[in-house]
Amino acid sequence: MMDFIKSIAVAASGMRAQSGRMRIISENVANADSTATTPGGDPYRRRIVTFHSVLDRELNANMVEVGRVASDASDFRIRHEPDNPMANAKGDVKYPNVNPLIEMSDFRDAQRSYEANINVITATRRMLQRTLDILKA
Repeated sequence: MMDFIKSIAVAASGMRAQSGRMRIISENVANADSTATTPGGDPYRRRIVTFHSVLDRELNANMVEVGRVASDASDFRIRHEPDNPMANAKGDVKYPNVNPLIEMSDFRDAQRSYEANINVITATRRMLQRTLDILKA
């Protein structure tokens, strides 16, 4: 019985972690075309989720959690737009270092991991129900 609970708890922690990852990816996509709030300033910087393992002492199981959310240090995209109010003295505007194709690929990966954890919970629930049915018979 305890293994069923442990299995569900581990999968649920994976779902929470992937949900956090999808939230950060969504923020990246939402800010992909934003500019700085001051002329010549830096725009939104892409954020990257890290994960870490945490021991649940009660269940004696390793859970996954969202760790530090790091900033991507890659260069900003630069466009020459002298008429843009956020342009610097040379007429260049900095845009976030967010590539929507990469974000959508990462989102799909997180979504698949989330779905895999749902499948683990569903399979565990079915095994638990079958075990109870056998015990009733």
